[in-house]
Amino acid sequence: MTPPIPPTPPARPDAAELLEKLLRAAQAAGEIVMRVYAEEDVGAELKGPNDPVTRADREANVLLLEHLTRGFPGVPIVAEESDPSLFQGFGSAPAAFFVDPVDGTREFIAKNGEFCVMIGYAEEGRATAGIVLLPALGKTYLGAEGIGAFVIDEHGTRSPVHVSNETDLANCRVAVSRFQRSKSLDAKLTALGAKELVTVGSAGLKGVKVASGELEMFAHPSQGRVKLWDACAPDAIVRAAGGILTDARGVPFDYRGEVDQGQGLLGSNPILHAKAVERFRLASSPESR
Repeated sequence: MTPPIPPTPPARPDAAELLEKLLRAAQAAGEIVMRVYAEEDVGAELKGPNDPVTRADREANVLLLEHLTRGFPGVPIVAEESDPSLFQGFGSAPAAFFVDPVDGTREFIAKNGEFCVMIGYAEEGRATAGIVLLPALGKTYLGAEGIGAFVIDEHGTRSPVHVSNETDLANCRVAVSRFQRSKSLDAKLTALGAKELVTVGSAGLKGVKVASGELEMFAHPSQGRVKLWDACAPDAIVRAAGGILTDARGVPFDYRGEVDQGQGLLGSNPILHAKAVERFRLASSPESR
C-alpha cells in the first residue's frame, strides 16, 4: 500500500508582498475600529479579571481572520479574540500569524487614541514581519526582515525608521505602562537610571516609538507572562529597525511555543538592551533587597 503523501506546506511569501497584504488587512480593520470608537457605547465588558473587550475587538478580529485566511490559506492565525481551538497546534507549522485586533483596549475605552491594530508574522519561531496601525493617530508602522522598517503618515508618505543610536542609559527616555504597574516593577524601572519614564498606552505603540527612535527604550520588567499576539508585530518591527525586543530577562520569544510566555517586555538598540537586562538582573538579585 502506498503511504499517503504529506500536504505541501504553504510557499514562503515574498516579504514586500506580505507586508502589502497585511497593510490592507490592518487598514480594513482600522476602519471598523474607528467606527466603533466614534460611538458613545463601545460595548465594553470584561472577559476576565482586568481584561476588557469591546465590539471593536470582536468585529475587527473576524475581519482580520477573513483577510488572512483568504490571502494566506493554510497558515495558522493565533488571534486574541479567537477560540483557542482554531489555532491549536500552530507551533508545528512553519509559519503563523499573531493578531491583536485592538491592542490597548483600556486606551480605546478611555478614548485617548493610544491603541492599535497589530498583525505579526513568524517563521520557524522567529518574528519576521509586522504591522502596527494607529488609526486614531494617523500612522502605520511596518517592517520585515531584509526590507527594514517604515512609517506611513496620514498623507500616505512612507519613510524609513531606525532605533536610536544612544548608548548611555542616563540619556534614555523609556516607554512604560500606564495601567500595569506595581512597587516591584517601579523599583526595577528606577534601577535603570534613565533620564525619563514616559507613560505610553499599548505594547504596539511603545514598540514603534522605540523602532522610530522617538524613545530609546520600551521596558516592562514584570514577572507576568506575555501573550504572543502582544509581542510578535512590535518584535518584528523593532528588529527590522535595527533593535532587539525580548522579555525583560533578555530571553527571545519563541513563536512556536506557548501562547503566553516569558517575563515582561524589553525593547531597545542592542547596546542599551544588554545594559538594561543587566540592571534588571541586579535589581532582582537577593542582595538588592
